[in-house]
Amino acid sequence: MTRPSAADGSGSGGPRDVLAGGPAPVRRPRNRTRVRGGAPLPLLVPALLGLAFLVLPLLALLLRAPWSSMPELLTSAEVWQALRLSLVCATAATALSLVIGVPLAWLLARVEFPGRGLVRALVTLPLVLPPVVGGVALLMALGRNGVVGRWLDDWFGVTLPFTTAGVVVAEAFVAMPFLVIAVEGTLRAADPRYEEAAATLGASRFTAFRRVTLPLVAPGIAAGAVLAWARALGEFGATITFAGNFPGRTQTMPLSVYLALQSDPEAAIALSLVLLAVSVAVLAGLRDRWMTSA
Repeated sequence: MTRPSAADGSGSGGPRDVLAGGPAPVRRPRNRTRVRGGAPLPLLVPALLGLAFLVLPLLALLLRAPWSSMPELLTSAEVWQALRLSLVCATAATALSLVIGVPLAWLLARVEFPGRGLVRALVTLPLVLPPVVGGVALLMALGRNGVVGRWLDDWFGVTLPFTTAGVVVAEAFVAMPFLVIAVEGTLRAADPRYEEAAATLGASRFTAFRRVTLPLVAPGIAAGAVLAWARALGEFGATITFAGNFPGRTQTMPLSVYLALQSDPEAAIALSLVLLAVSVAVLAGLRDRWMTSA
């Protein structure tokens, strides 16, 4: 029998070869088929209607924006206070999601255990759960008389509801599933043989995770962190239910928009444009990853 050569990609490029300094794996281009020709009318019309349905409200927001008074509206102390609090809390919620969410994603992707499907369903439940219900659940768990909150208050004097820390907890609760899903998907797509090769060279499982797995899935972690940060920045229901709406302490940008809409619609539009700009920036930052994986 003839030994497979490196030219056909079957005899080289394994994890041992890469770790030993051998030839890099050969990637074969994927065949892509494109449908040519014009779109049929029964598909084109609803497609254009769907596009208009999604884009028209955003265009209306831009058209009705008070551009002449925008600098004055956005430089007020209340706006900067809410914006600063939103940025700080969203960043803290993302950091919390990274610390506990990445290990959770690794557990779901790499470890076989009974009830893994149920655990995955529970992890992703906040994605479909109404945020207000999530806020009520957080109150029942971490409130002053909650299942865990009473012990936090009695033993450590820690009270989370209606505090800035409560905003971080509420935002992390609704945002972390985005990170877990992104990282778990990246881990499942990554070749586990690199970790196995590191183990055969004497690395412990944690060392292999830290030195091999994390660099491999770093783009997925970054994408998940950006999505989690954007979701935390726009969180409303769980925040107002669990943390309240106190200016300077728990009033984030979405809550400020809600209040401004009742008394000053122009200020509400200006604040909405700030959140819209942040969302566009997030999508632009993730564009390269989506285009690469498409």
